[in-house]
Amino acid sequence: MPLSTSSNFARPDDAFRAIVEAHRGLSDAESADFDAALVLILANHIGDIDVLREAIVLARRRMIDDQQQQQQQ
Repeated sequence: MPLSTSSNFARPDDAFRAIVEAHRGLSDAESADFDAALVLILANHIGDIDVLREAIVLARRRMIDDQQQQQQQ
């Protein structure tokens, strides 16, 4: 199963809002812990190490690209 990078949600804004709301009232440390727990739960749900590795590469690439863009500004 290849990594899907297009939205699979009928209402993607609702998914985004649910994640944002889940962080409401959390400290930075609690928010980081929540993110880690959510990632592990969803990684287990995916259950495909190749897809997980592809997602890790994509996430790191996006972080690096964002950092480079910020440095250019």
